[in-house]
Amino acid sequence: MTVRSFAFLLAAGFVAGCQTTAALREPDIVQTLQEAPPGAPPGTCWGKQVTPAIVETVTEQVMLQPAEIRADGTVTQPAIFKTETRQAILRERKATWFQTPCATEQTPDFIASLQRALKVRNLYRGPITGEMDARTRAAIRAYQKPEGLDSGILSLAAARKLGLVAVAPPDEN
Repeated sequence: MTVRSFAFLLAAGFVAGCQTTAALREPDIVQTLQEAPPGAPPGTCWGKQVTPAIVETVTEQVMLQPAEIRADGTVTQPAIFKTETRQAILRERKATWFQTPCATEQTPDFIASLQRALKVRNLYRGPITGEMDARTRAAIRAYQKPEGLDSGILSLAAARKLGLVAVAPPDEN
């Protein structure tokens, strides 16, 4: 290995080590606005949090034939066992729908306000860019997780709680 190639590898490793961990922890989120839960009002936008099932592989030894033992305790025929493997569901898959601000409402100004609101709460540590990047999604997840929603997609309830979306007036019936 030459000195030049060693220096290149060292520099490449240094640059790779400088990447932010927040960008590596939060995956890209794809939100399809065409999908909505059954009975959703038209013109509303929804996100979905899917909690995967937890499946465990269970292996057991099952006795097919017991051992033959004489009266004096001598084993004439050992027991015969069979190994059985099966899947056990410890937790079912769960899909949780939640209403979100529509994409038309999530302008760069809206996202910049969101970043400022999360920064004041010490959840967002990046620059105010007005872009829905991995740092912003990680901060959204950190804000919503204590409320029971582990998602980087901003819910309408969280946007209202942050003061970014007007609270709907109560129905007058």
